[in-house]
Amino acid sequence: MFDLPSSVIAPARPLRVAVLAKQIPVFEDMVLGPDGRMLRDGIGMHMNDYCRRAVAKGTEVARASGGTVTVCTLGPPSAENVCREALVFGVDAGVHICDPEFAGSDTWATAKALAAALERLGPFDLVMMGRNSVDADTGQVPPQVAELLGLPFATGVRYFSLHGNRLELRLEHDDEWVDVAVGLPAVVSCAERLCDPCKIKDPEAWAAADGSRIQTLSAADLGPGPWGQEASLTSVGPIQMIDVERRRQMMKGTLAEQVEQAVAILAGKGALAAGSVPEPGVVAGRAGAGSDSSAIAVLVEPGRERVTRELLGAAAGLAAEIGGQVAALGPGLGDPDEDLGPWGADEQIDVANSDDVTSAAEEDLASAMSAWAAEEDLASAMSAWAAETRPWAFGGWLLAEILCSSPIQMATVRPGVLPLPRPNPECPPARRSSLNSPGRSRLEVIRRYRDDDSDELAGASVVIGVGQGVDPDDYPKLEKHRAAIGAALCATRKVTDHGWMPRARQVGITGHSISPRLYFAIGTSGKFNHTVGVRNAGTVVGINPDPEAPLWEIVDIGFVGDWAEVLDALVPRLVEAGAG
Repeated sequence: MFDLPSSVIAPARPLRVAVLAKQIPVFEDMVLGPDGRMLRDGIGMHMNDYCRRAVAKGTEVARASGGTVTVCTLGPPSAENVCREALVFGVDAGVHICDPEFAGSDTWATAKALAAALERLGPFDLVMMGRNSVDADTGQVPPQVAELLGLPFATGVRYFSLHGNRLELRLEHDDEWVDVAVGLPAVVSCAERLCDPCKIKDPEAWAAADGSRIQTLSAADLGPGPWGQEASLTSVGPIQMIDVERRRQMMKGTLAEQVEQAVAILAGKGALAAGSVPEPGVVAGRAGAGSDSSAIAVLVEPGRERVTRELLGAAAGLAAEIGGQVAALGPGLGDPDEDLGPWGADEQIDVANSDDVTSAAEEDLASAMSAWAAEEDLASAMSAWAAETRPWAFGGWLLAEILCSSPIQMATVRPGVLPLPRPNPECPPARRSSLNSPGRSRLEVIRRYRDDDSDELAGASVVIGVGQGVDPDDYPKLEKHRAAIGAALCATRKVTDHGWMPRARQVGITGHSISPRLYFAIGTSGKFNHTVGVRNAGTVVGINPDPEAPLWEIVDIGFVGDWAEVLDALVPRLVEAGAG
């Protein structure tokens, strides 16, 4: 019986639960040295936000089953505080994996060390961890640990039920819900809203924890290695902090005068006129010109046309540089009416394991793609290159150059980061082939569904960001203004926590990052956790009744006042001036 979203924990026996938790720096304390490296001495450190949910839920499961829960962390001596905080919260034991040999570990080397520790200490019935680490924002370690342990994996668990040895889970993805079932043992990663977090704020309480319950494991304890930088397939180059300069101009005078000032500034910045979509020049000269010996592969997900087209356009550009081909792989690509040739694909490969693409499990797709990549002489997979600059931490507030040493490389790309190309009708149809999935997934996909369309948000040129200062009863009035200027709506985390807007609309450090031409912030104080997601907006207009709100630090134009009164006066003038 699949009874989600109620949370039921009815295990058949006492369970051994392991929770993997990471220590991360407090962003406000972070400092970069002259060499572009992060300075860690004297920096405040705390448990990763997502990991706090894993510790809390893992403890609940262990207590309900009459079993035990162990928290493991990998890091320098200071990371022991993660174990101490967890002990104060109520876990049974802590394991601190600490050795200078682990220095320089990338996600793969980190996963390798964690998996080795679990194998040494196990077996465990359930391994839990955070969906991703806020400081690195990758989400790579959980599936890597599962793969190394040979266990099934479910990511982003929002609702959790355990019936005997069967887990029934609802997974929260960026724009989709997935209901799955899986048997124990298993590895799961936890979403932000799974449960109340483990959070003991008093460092004095950490110090009072029973240190005898913390076991330290060295590199020698885990085996011959290699470990750390030597085991890493990637390395981090110089890091730079993204510091977006804003005008920070507060409107003065009567409301009518303020509106005229704002419209004049927006017109002068070119923020009112819609920008044109760039032509995909890389696509025009690409089709059929490359060699089959090297390929750029793009994983195509059903129902995500915009992201597919963004990736194919970028892949076509990379293929042109190396003289290679572009291959699109994914379920549902056997449809004769679905031709990806005009979008940049030389070949489209239907990964077939079910007549229903919505039931395809990620593990099956990953296995099929890995097998295909192993047989091909790939230059890269999923639009990667030998050195790439990517958002590295805190929702992309930091950028880092990532150097890859593996012959096959992979990169994931956030929706909306790449330009959306236009189709090139002169490109020939993509060649057709199929690839059978091994169907080895131990995860049963019950259903997939969406409560919103995040593609609209990713591609919107005008966005209104809504905080909890906007009463949901006033949303109809907001809808009138949104429609008038052709804006999309997004929200802060607290708004989506209340269920006033879907999770797919959340923008910020644990939500989407967007880059509209024009962004309006209303009903929000302007705290970093949200505003980091709009740092790439062209122009930011803020409206807030508090003259001391932190919002004014990140806006180009500021109105101190009631959002409804300001928009009632501002929106008609924006329409007259050609906004939208």
